[in-house]
Amino acid sequence: MPAHALSELRFERHTLSNGLRVVLHRDPGLPLVAVNLWYHVGSKDERPGRTGFAHLFEHMLFQGSEHVGPNDHFHYVQQAGGVANGSTWYDRTNYYETLPAHHLDLGLWLESDRMGFLLPALTEKQLATQREVVMNERRQRVDNQPYGRAFERLNELLYPADHPYHWPVIGTLEDIAAARLDEVAAFFTTFYAPNNAVLTLAGDFSPGRALESVERYFGPIPRGPEASAPDAALPRLDGERRAILEDDVRLPRVYLGYRVPRFGERAWYAADLLATALAGGKSSPLYADLVYRRQIAQDVSASVFPTELCATVLVVATGRPEVAPADLEAALSEHLDRCAATPVAGADLERGRNLLLTSYFQEIQKLDNRADLFSFFTTCFDDPGRVATEPERYAELDGADLAACAADYLRRDQRAVVTVVPRGSAR
Repeated sequence: MPAHALSELRFERHTLSNGLRVVLHRDPGLPLVAVNLWYHVGSKDERPGRTGFAHLFEHMLFQGSEHVGPNDHFHYVQQAGGVANGSTWYDRTNYYETLPAHHLDLGLWLESDRMGFLLPALTEKQLATQREVVMNERRQRVDNQPYGRAFERLNELLYPADHPYHWPVIGTLEDIAAARLDEVAAFFTTFYAPNNAVLTLAGDFSPGRALESVERYFGPIPRGPEASAPDAALPRLDGERRAILEDDVRLPRVYLGYRVPRFGERAWYAADLLATALAGGKSSPLYADLVYRRQIAQDVSASVFPTELCATVLVVATGRPEVAPADLEAALSEHLDRCAATPVAGADLERGRNLLLTSYFQEIQKLDNRADLFSFFTTCFDDPGRVATEPERYAELDGADLAACAADYLRRDQRAVVTVVPRGSAR
């Protein structure tokens, strides 16, 4: 899809009487339809001592509802030749199906049934089963994974204990094990309601008939309570924060974390472009210096999370054998300090910008990704049209914007540093 075609991305926007926001994007290029449902709830909507609920529901919503038996959701979709899945993050939970176009009503029925009729099918046995599944997932992906605890520890240093980004999306083992059926039901009632959701349909369908089907399946579901946004006010850090983690690894790894304004702010896009200019690809300054020239790193990366309360800039480098973590950290800090004093070279700036735009254009080629982006921008900004205008936010930035971002936010006294070292080497 060429860049100019973004302005021609057609969509309709509707809101049902129960508050469900609906985006319809017709693309008859293939006989497929993507059904994409976002709930504006994630781990940020939990509270200390009761973490992991949003991710737990990602599992629970596939365990059946009043008219759909346990595990039948996947069965129905697969029998129709489609695929389905879901994911959870700090700010949202999403569920999606990609189906042959003539099976659109199947996707709508399945999603509406678990939105409107999950609680009658929710049992203590189901909860106990999924608690164990999620606890095992945490053990596999975090607790028993090399470097698995590093990012969690970084967030614990960057964000106060009561801030919504302090705890992990997957929750803690203790909180998952302690989840009670009445608490889980109350969480669902509060957040999994039509007025806290966005439904996007993308593909080969008639918008008029599709909207009638959406109204038939989702219209009778009553509104839920109005969920309030958590308080996210943050003072500046009172200085650099550090931690050393010993792990069963062979190579040291250094994590640098910084806080920047939330996704959507100009400073967020400057941070994203700066991260890509610095570490995007093997010709980037960080990779060329640390991996090729000095040969002190195995790899290096930089990224910014598109989160809605504030955002985290993450810079990570894995050291080569026998390289001191302090030397690796010093090299990373040298590059970041330079960015604040001297604008990024023009060639690196344009390479970074082109990488970001190429990635975005490639992503939007796929129908299911396009549906996801419509839901994303509607959930975050109540503006599905941002799918077409997002690249413009990178085009208007220059080297001075990136230098100002580095000077304001990527400071040594405003960062957290987590160093992971082989077990026993910190003694």
